[in-house]
Amino acid sequence: AFATGRNPEHAAVAATEGILNLLDDRELAGVIAHELAHVKHRDILISSIVATIAGAISMLAGMLRWGLIFGMGRRDNDSAADAIAALAMAIIAPLVAVIIQMAISRTREYAADAEGARISHDPLGLASALAKISGAVERVPMAPTPGHQASAHLFIASPFRGRDVLALLSTHPPVEERIRRLEAMARGG
Repeated sequence: AFATGRNPEHAAVAATEGILNLLDDRELAGVIAHELAHVKHRDILISSIVATIAGAISMLAGMLRWGLIFGMGRRDNDSAADAIAALAMAIIAPLVAVIIQMAISRTREYAADAEGARISHDPLGLASALAKISGAVERVPMAPTPGHQASAHLFIASPFRGRDVLALLSTHPPVEERIRRLEAMARGG
């Protein structure tokens, strides 16, 4: 399931046939409530802005790298230390931008879990759905094709068996932690 749209007046929530077949009504209500929380909090707009800023930083860093390669700003008074510092910034800035983007995305997921639990009045419904989705992925992983690997970071649970480097770049926090937080909400904690 996913939500799209810049604000509640221009948004839509969709669910795949697979999730409709996998989840019971209680679990599906939790998932839809989670997606509605994304709409309510304008998370799609926020994510789009953050992704645009991260992309701009990466683009500027790329321009800086190419400028350094082709001798941008070469003058007699330029020092090697300046070139090394610029090269370090050109490499580090895009990495920092991606890390910030992932941190914001993961924070928004936790907030959508909490708000979705409030909307549905059933944190355990969403927790059960997360466990079921994660378990289904473990039982029937996707074949790791280039197309699937390119979009794997968008999945609630990694569509491939085991943990890999792509899990570090996932927009979703670990399912186990999300379930733990939802169970704590259900206990009143």
